[in-house]
Amino acid sequence: MTVRAILVGLIFLAGFQTTFAQDIFTPIRDVIKTGNAKEVVKLFATSVDMNLDGDSNTYGKTQAEFVLREFFKKHPISDFSIIHTGSSKGGRQYAIGRYLSKSESYNVLIRVSEEEGTYRIHEMNFVKE
Repeated sequence: MTVRAILVGLIFLAGFQTTFAQDIFTPIRDVIKTGNAKEVVKLFATSVDMNLDGDSNTYGKTQAEFVLREFFKKHPISDFSIIHTGSSKGGRQYAIGRYLSKSESYNVLIRVSEEEGTYRIHEMNFVKE
């Protein structure tokens, strides 16, 4: 096998991984854009680690919905985009996004894990810029 063939294969795999990660996070991005906490929580794992505006805790889905709804109410969304996707050394997928409200901007870290063949959010952090 030539070096060129190996490089082409590696580039293909890198592109596949990026496309795969984007496919995982596209529905998450779309539902966050709605600002509807009830819909976002449907994508959560059984429990989720959340940091919203400096308040950090682990929540069940019911609690997470309430906390996220209050955050969305306090900071109404004007836009949300995914800036970067990747995976950790352990293979867990993550995305870094930007959440914009009227006069504030937040960096958002979303980590997902696979549960029963579906990717679920197990961590979501909103950190004010």
